[in-house]
Amino acid sequence: MINFEEMGFTPGILKAIQELGFDQPMPVQEKVIPLMLGDAGDIIALAQTGTGKTAAFGLPLVQATDTELNNTQALILCPTRELCMQITSDLTDYAKFTGKLKILAVYGGASIDNQIRSLKKGVHIIVATPGRLIDLIGRGAARLSSVTTVILDEADEMLNMGFLDSINEILEEVPEGRRTLLFSATMSSEIASIARKYMFNPVEITIGTKNSSAENVSHAYYLVHAKDKYKVLKRIADFEPDIYGIVFCRTRKETQEVASKLINDGYNADALHGDLSQPQRDAVMQKFRLRNLQLLVATDVAARGLDVDDLTHIINFSLPDDIEVYTHRSGRTGRAGKTGISISLVHLRERHILQQIERMVKKPFKAIPIPTGSEICGKQLFHWLKKLDTVVTEHQEIEKFLPEIKEKLAGLDREELLKRVVSLQFDRFLDDYRNGEDIIAPVSEKENSFGRSGRRDSREQYTGNYTRLFINLGKTDGFYPEQLIELVNTNTKGRKVPIGKIDLLKTFSFFEVEAGYADDLIGALNNATFMDRRVAVEIAQEKTDKPKGEYAGKRPAKWADRRPEKRRGDRPESSHRDFKRNNKFGKKDKKKYSR
Repeated sequence: MINFEEMGFTPGILKAIQELGFDQPMPVQEKVIPLMLGDAGDIIALAQTGTGKTAAFGLPLVQATDTELNNTQALILCPTRELCMQITSDLTDYAKFTGKLKILAVYGGASIDNQIRSLKKGVHIIVATPGRLIDLIGRGAARLSSVTTVILDEADEMLNMGFLDSINEILEEVPEGRRTLLFSATMSSEIASIARKYMFNPVEITIGTKNSSAENVSHAYYLVHAKDKYKVLKRIADFEPDIYGIVFCRTRKETQEVASKLINDGYNADALHGDLSQPQRDAVMQKFRLRNLQLLVATDVAARGLDVDDLTHIINFSLPDDIEVYTHRSGRTGRAGKTGISISLVHLRERHILQQIERMVKKPFKAIPIPTGSEICGKQLFHWLKKLDTVVTEHQEIEKFLPEIKEKLAGLDREELLKRVVSLQFDRFLDDYRNGEDIIAPVSEKENSFGRSGRRDSREQYTGNYTRLFINLGKTDGFYPEQLIELVNTNTKGRKVPIGKIDLLKTFSFFEVEAGYADDLIGALNNATFMDRRVAVEIAQEKTDKPKGEYAGKRPAKWADRRPEKRRGDRPESSHRDFKRNNKFGKKDKKKYSR
């Protein structure tokens, strides 16, 4: 294996490498650096995020730049502000002992006037996001006529973000004789098109297998009911006390909802999505990099280009719409030779997507059981004991209080004292899991709480006497178990109401509560609103899934201001026979149902 000293770097670069603690070149560096320092032309390098790509192109680029010329000699394009800043910081570190190399980060969300002033003074290397660079070119501030090297970093992510036209426009501005380097995690048809159009006989380097995931990342999944995803996410966080990871969601709304629930439940978490302003995004990222946050809940677009070391977990709360995006997600852990795990929360209807991802990354996904409450409490207890064993006790301030503390605790024997300390420390976990039911994974294609016989699965029976209630909210209202629980907690003034089985239908729902709470809960919820709509709750009929009283056989007048459509077709989703009947009735039945 070749080392950095043998690659031909100047003493200043080698000193910077030594100061940064680089030992041996990583595979992508070992292959790219000699080509860049030699006479090779265009290069395509396919490698995952976190494999050392920045140093692979940054170190030779810093050495090749002539600081005596006051013009722009190199251009680096990347997808996001965060990556732009990270690359600029890394290049600055590489150039620490090489003279007055001027590097400018150009991105949206920062003062364009300051960027224009810096460009007018002259810079050697521009690191830019495509959108802001196009703006500066249009203003005549960014002049690329002297550029000899163009680097497209995270090219596939730039294309996924819709920057293809901007990249084409920028590449038309640079001289034809320049050297072009393209770094990407995947080789899509769009990447190949750019290579054909703007690169001349490129040397292709592949680290690992093309379109594969990072070697140090293991892949696992929990098979869960869709309604249980958040509960399982909490269990993952509780089962891994030292977790430091990113939770990926599909939409901004889902991202904010998941983050808000985690925060409300006492976890060190925050959201990162496109609705946040740039200062808000910067504040969130700063907290995450400082590890003041354990979990960052993010959309794919917001998280693109994030460069955070030592992530232990990537959690796919929702699988991505584009399966290639999974490679980018999982590649954010297991970096720099360290191991990581990518966990997906998958419901039955998504198993085919998981199989497609398995084929793409060429790795099997391990199905793992959902941690039980007992396992979580045990894991947290021994994690606490480990911290207790290593805690520093040399605090003189405590010494003066010890005699009084000993006197107050003198009546407790060792065993009782231990029980009380542990109970105090694990109050939340004991409340959540002592009497809580374990989450049951789906066992059939019918993703509901009914067994194959149509009866409720014996694993989900409740102890005690429960009353089944009707509520005039359903899935079309954006009403799911989390919203029901929040509605109950908000309107019962902190009183913990035991909730049993929940059946969500299209326009109304049913849920069970302990009988002793039913009357008070009905009174409280009937005075409540949800999304500016009046809530109506009553005891459900025992033998049917239809409301009784004023809701039986007709559309109640109190719903008139909610929706103009007829409220028919609401049947439990578990009945395949009902589904067929509702979708395959004849003309006679159509007339009957349309009355």
